[in-house]
Amino acid sequence: MELRQPLIVCDRLDLFHLTGTELIRLYEMRNDEHILRNVLFHNPHRILVEGASPLAWRVPQVVSNPEVNMWFVRFLVERASGNVVGSASFHGPPDDRGMLEIGLGVHEKHWRRGFAREALLGMWQWASSQPGVEVFRYTVSPENEPSVALVRSFGFTLVGQQIDESDGPEDIYEMTRSAFAARYVE
Repeated sequence: MELRQPLIVCDRLDLFHLTGTELIRLYEMRNDEHILRNVLFHNPHRILVEGASPLAWRVPQVVSNPEVNMWFVRFLVERASGNVVGSASFHGPPDDRGMLEIGLGVHEKHWRRGFAREALLGMWQWASSQPGVEVFRYTVSPENEPSVALVRSFGFTLVGQQIDESDGPEDIYEMTRSAFAARYVE
């Protein structure tokens, strides 16, 4: 039996983990019916089915090592409506220095409602309890003022810049797990 990570319950969102098999089928078939038939939520915006998604990077990682899937894709499900409003995923397991980078997307119809903040908080709180995690990283285009303001509001520090082959220049923000836990983990 394939392991699904526990639901991360936030104030208004449930962060629903996709199993490796679900992730692979979603990528290959570009259809989410196999996921939605056994759950109590809907995907009206076709998150991860249409448009940009992290699946092209995550699926090869899961095929190579299924155990890394614990760090990967979660649907952001708004509890009140039962609708998927976005997705979140770490880029991989913690690296040699214990660094864990996150990616996040909220559908534009749900921007400016605090869902990104809530999802990041939930993902980082969950990761804070996982072995090997020492540093959280968030990369963002310096032009994306709402996301820059969001990561700074958590107390992350700008530590550098990189050029992403897909997204261009990105600022790199980091915070240690211990500093995050002192502020946000009960």
